[in-house]
Amino acid sequence: MQTTTVDVPTTDGTADAYLVRPDGPGPFPAVLLFMDAFGLRPRLAEMATTIAERGYVVLVPNLFHRSGRAPLVDLSGLADEAQRGALFQQLTPMIAALTPAVVADDTAAYLDFLAGLPEVAPGPVAITGYCMGGTNALRAIEAHPDRIAAAAAFHAGRVVTDAPDSPHLGVGAVTGELYFGHADQDPSMTAEQIATLDKTLAAAGVRHRSEVYAGARHGYTQADTPMYDAQATERHWAALFDLLDRTFSR
Repeated sequence: MQTTTVDVPTTDGTADAYLVRPDGPGPFPAVLLFMDAFGLRPRLAEMATTIAERGYVVLVPNLFHRSGRAPLVDLSGLADEAQRGALFQQLTPMIAALTPAVVADDTAAYLDFLAGLPEVAPGPVAITGYCMGGTNALRAIEAHPDRIAAAAAFHAGRVVTDAPDSPHLGVGAVTGELYFGHADQDPSMTAEQIATLDKTLAAAGVRHRSEVYAGARHGYTQADTPMYDAQATERHWAALFDLLDRTFSR
């Protein structure tokens, strides 16, 4: 695998990103990986490598690039559950700045970057996202249904809200397939909200799977945090690769 840090031009400056290329000449299908709130760090590079090992070019952009290059906060206390609240206080304004319009615009830039790489196969890509990245992955496929063939969201929060631009309200635009791996213990995506999402997806006729991972907490895939759940993470890999392999008929 070849892992590098690249700069992706956007309409609002430059986004730093991890780019992981499989060995061999390609071309390979591409996958966008949208980060959790803690941003680019070794765990996300590791996850991108796991995907690339299956024969995909993976781009992991710094979604907070308007605030600077990663890392944007001190992550030395990430493994301490007691310090997570203080970290989130610093990150909340950056999360809030990712409006639907911003996500749509940036996603276009990430897709253009991938399309310009000779090792990337022509055609639509897939996207996977974690925590707030899962929510924004849904925003991305809603904004670019012709360019993103499938989206997976794992322990995504606030997919269903009372806001007029709640992410779940845009699923009618999706023409590809969606997968949701919900955390069982997640106050940001309750059982009631999951039920609302499922009803909305069914009513819109969107191809999807929506599963609850029993006993898993929000952030269960992130091995550098106290929320990590090894069993749930393995289940997530199986679901993700099933989606990717079917999407690209591999």
